[in-house]
Amino acid sequence: MTTLSADDARRAALRAQGLLGAPDRRAGVRGVLRHLGAVQLDTISVLARSHELVPYARLGPVGRPAVDAAYWTAASGAGAPAGPHSFEYWSHAACILPIEEWPHFAFRRRAFRARGHRWHIMKDSARSCAAVLDRLKADGPLTTSELGGGRKGGEWWDWSETKIAVEWLLDTGEVVCTERRGWKRVYDLAERAVPDALLHDDLDDTACIRRLVAQAGAAMGVATRADLADYHRLKGEQVDAVVEDSGLVPVAVEGWAKPAWADPAALATPPRGRHRTTLLSPFDSLVWDRPRTERIFGFTHRLEAYVPKPKRIHGYFAMPLLAGGKLLGRVDPAREGTVLVARQLSMQGAKAVRPMAQALREAARWVGCDAVRVDRCDDPRLAAALRTELTRATEEAPTA
Repeated sequence: MTTLSADDARRAALRAQGLLGAPDRRAGVRGVLRHLGAVQLDTISVLARSHELVPYARLGPVGRPAVDAAYWTAASGAGAPAGPHSFEYWSHAACILPIEEWPHFAFRRRAFRARGHRWHIMKDSARSCAAVLDRLKADGPLTTSELGGGRKGGEWWDWSETKIAVEWLLDTGEVVCTERRGWKRVYDLAERAVPDALLHDDLDDTACIRRLVAQAGAAMGVATRADLADYHRLKGEQVDAVVEDSGLVPVAVEGWAKPAWADPAALATPPRGRHRTTLLSPFDSLVWDRPRTERIFGFTHRLEAYVPKPKRIHGYFAMPLLAGGKLLGRVDPAREGTVLVARQLSMQGAKAVRPMAQALREAARWVGCDAVRVDRCDDPRLAAALRTELTRATEEAPTA
């Protein structure tokens, strides 16, 4: 069995996530999605929405309209398969997934069908679902409001019968979400949106789960059983049943208490190349699993958006700073006009000052800001050094 050092495992994870080595800019956003296998969606938008931040972290300042277009625009041109490049479904959470993975989520669609209902209960399931399907067949693709549904009240859980029906049809695979429009899901009939070659549930549960475990292993480089299960929210026993036939190889990692598996590509050549310096979304697949993040980087991170404000330690949407292959700090950003505001910031020593300044400047330019302001930092000396570095960089920047 191969034994990896903790640093080897960390570098393998970074390379597998597209954050070590030259980015494949020709493959672009769609290449990032295919490589990661899942990009999590979330309603929070500070600098940008999380699904925009994920390719930004790997490719640099890709135009934001181009990101959404890359995810959702249907394929076209000679030789291109008909239909969208991606779809939205339940993976690690609500995620954008490559359209090629549609058959591999058959096990989850079957599980929903076997359950027979969502936690939202419909009064007349058959009639409501039939009405949604008829409307989509005649007029789709449509949002919930265009279907005539939505929320009955102000609460997010108080859904109309139409909304419950279309979400149930999404769960079970009769309907597919083909894009987000104004952050609303756009629904269409799966038979119309999914390419014919992919529109099937022929793979049994074992084949589906084996593929997802292999894909998760490739996207993480090196992973424990719990890591592999968490990536697409599988059960530990599901991983156990397929991991030996997944193509992943068992390894030991120094300092890891649990056995691990690695993608053979992660072991083929030593990970090397240029490290990306960037701010990461808390929902980025490099850091979305908190125990794994702590094990690999020695960095404890928690999303505090849902923590009462007086109890927050690092801020509403604290974004970790990745630099030199390590997590060296975090910042809770905001925008005020054309100023990017670091509302709350912490850094792990003076070595983090220049990378933090670089990451803040790049993020500011990406979202159309022309200045950066630091409000609070847990270390006054580091705050002063950061402000000096930001001022120096501004003064040295070329003018048009």
